[in-house]
Amino acid sequence: MSRRATAFVVGYHGCRASVAKKALAGEALIRSEKSYDWLGPGVYFWENDPQRASEWAGERYAGQDDGPDSIGALIDLGNCLDLTLRENIDYLKLAYQDLVASGAPLPQNRDPRGHGQGDKLLRFLDCAVIQRIHSLIAIEGLEPFDTVRGLFVEGEPVYPNARFHEKTHTQIAVLTSACIKAVFVPR
Repeated sequence: MSRRATAFVVGYHGCRASVAKKALAGEALIRSEKSYDWLGPGVYFWENDPQRASEWAGERYAGQDDGPDSIGALIDLGNCLDLTLRENIDYLKLAYQDLVASGAPLPQNRDPRGHGQGDKLLRFLDCAVIQRIHSLIAIEGLEPFDTVRGLFVEGEPVYPNARFHEKTHTQIAVLTSACIKAVFVPR
């Protein structure tokens, strides 16, 4: 069971330069609501990894008029569905079983077109499972989650037969904007 505890972490958000500028001026960051967001809807941060946030922004926005940037944030995890903890994995199992029992066709995780690494970066199924968790929590009248945190194995193995991968990271999806306590320019 997830538990509320004061747990502040530093996260880094890769974005367009205009988004960084607005956030630093006090505007709220906009949640991603894509059907393939692996941790469901939220404002996404790389935990303690400014380099990965910067790389991602560079890959996504390089060469565009409003080029890449990144910002740091102090995040209070609040009521966190922390999928790096064994005790919370059962939520995933229950939500998946509930989706299967619904009889609706299940979305599938898949690679983007032309990206055959096998990372399954388009996480349609994972997103649906996370959203089902939020729905089941609401139906039961339980406290909603403020954040979702998970470990994402991504990229090529660092060496042959390795289980360490080049782009592995811990990611946080912030659902409750009040959990973002401060934003700053990374060094």
